Amino acid sequence: MPLPILLGLVVGGIAGLVLLIHLLGYSKPLTLRSESAARRHWARHFPDDAVTDVTICASGSTALVETDHGPGLLWSFGTDTVARRLHSAEARITDTGVTIRLPDFSAPRVDVRMGENEAQYWVARIAKEAA
Repeated sequence: MPLPILLGLVVGGIAGLVLLIHLLGYSKPLTLRSESAARRHWARHFPDDAVTDVTICASGSTALVETDHGPGLLWSFGTDTVARRLHSAEARITDTGVTIRLPDFSAPRVDVRMGENEAQYWVARIAKEAA
């Protein structure tokens, strides 16, 4: 088979798969819709933790999780989640919500979009939990 035809088939096949995945809705960002969903996602990252409390932000992109091993943060990253413990974390209010600084080189900062009232609650809660 000539190379230009093979190249066209490969590029067309990949583009078709990408389009199909998008049209079926598998490319939508993950939203934490319930406390049980947040607990389930946290358990994937930290299976030995017992979750005692969950606070999900209004947008559903991030959750504060309290466990028997200490507080943590769970946030959506594309179609999956990322979870980090909040030991020595710092949070501050910004124009768009809250910026959380973590002592972790793989995720040094998390920006969460939220309203001012919600941001004040989250900053106070993180300061209390991270102490």
